[in-house]
Formats: sequence, C-alpha cells, structure tokens
Amino acid sequence: MTDLGMTDLDEQRMRLILTLRQRGITDPAVLAAMEKTPREMFVERAFSGRAFEDTALPIACGQTISQPTVVAAMTRALELDAKCKVLEVGAGSGYHAAVMARLARRVYAIERHRALAQQARERIEALDLSNVVIRSGDGTRGWPEQAPFDRILVTAAAEDAPRRLVEQLRPGGIMVLPVGDSDDAQKLIKVVKTESGLSYTELGEVLFVPLVEGVPEDAPY
Repeated sequence: MTDLGMTDLDEQRMRLILTLRQRGITDPAVLAAMEKTPREMFVERAFSGRAFEDTALPIACGQTISQPTVVAAMTRALELDAKCKVLEVGAGSGYHAAVMARLARRVYAIERHRALAQQARERIEALDLSNVVIRSGDGTRGWPEQAPFDRILVTAAAEDAPRRLVEQLRPGGIMVLPVGDSDDAQKLIKVVKTESGLSYTELGEVLFVPLVEGVPEDAPY
C-alpha cells in the first residue's frame, strides 16, 4: 500500500488513465468505464505485469487484447448511452465488452473461438456484469435474433462494412470497425446508417487481425 492507501494496481490503473488523456481520450464516461474495468483480469498470466501498458498483448488462440487507447477510441466513437443495445463481433478476452457494459444497456458479443468465449464469460461473471451475453459462433452472421442493434463494434478488419451486419444495424445506428488489408495499413472507420445510405468517417490508422467467416472445428455455431 502507498502512503495514500492506494495499492500498486490502483497506481498503475491511474497512470493508464493519465496516458489515455495525454493521447487525446478526454470523454469522462469512457475514461470512467476504462478505470472501473480491471484489464489485469483479461490478459494472460504471463503478461499480467504489462496489463497497464498502452499496448496490445497476446491472448489465447492466436488473438490479441487491443491497445487501451484503441479500445477507448472505438468506444468513444460508438457514442454509447444507457439505452443502447450493442453487438460486438470478436469478443476476444471479453475486455471491450466489459468496458461497454458500463456505458450501454445490453451487450451481445460473439467470439469464433469457443475457448476464448468461455474464458470471457467467466471473467464477465466474476465482475458481475449481468448485461453482457457472450457466445461462440460466426461473427460475420451477426446475431439476427437480437437485431436490430443500436451500435455494432467489429474488432477484426474487413474490406468494408459487412452487409449482414449493416442489415442488423438500426436506422440511425453506428458501426465502428477497421477496414483494409490485414498486411497493410488499415483505417478505423465510423459508419452511420442513414435514410439515404451509409455515412463514413475515418478515425485513424489501426492494425487488427482479419475478419474471418466460419468457426474453428472446436467452436460450432
């Protein structure tokens, strides 16, 4: 414990929030959600000492937990509020779903790797976040029985906003996703579904794993 009664984890978490502020993340609701979500619970044990670094880290099944700055930027771009029903494609460790759960009404997250989905569910349950549902399956199909969604987050790179997911987005809704070749520069984009079509806004360069159709053999849809 420090002289102020703070633990080392508290100090590391505060330093991460300070880093996010310094890198342009100033939305108080997003910062509060990030501060309340213990990233150390969502990283592999071998990387627990790096949980509060502003960097992506490896997780199981060849995937990654995204850089906190990217998580914050994507969350801010979604413009979440307490009325939003959110679809996340690519739940990974469950970290981003946990952050969004503190800002949205309901989060439905899909992960194509069954082992990752199970681990994510266990972490979400440990945090008592009752407004998150995670299942394994083909995220490119979305979650049609729960559509339409107010917001859709895709955490894997596609060539464009996937048609099936756009169809599950409510008019006026927002989708945030990376687009581009996974071996080249990708752009993070914000897509707004309007009466006349889709409106695109570029938010910066990112690097994500590619969006893959189907599921591994160990994770039937």
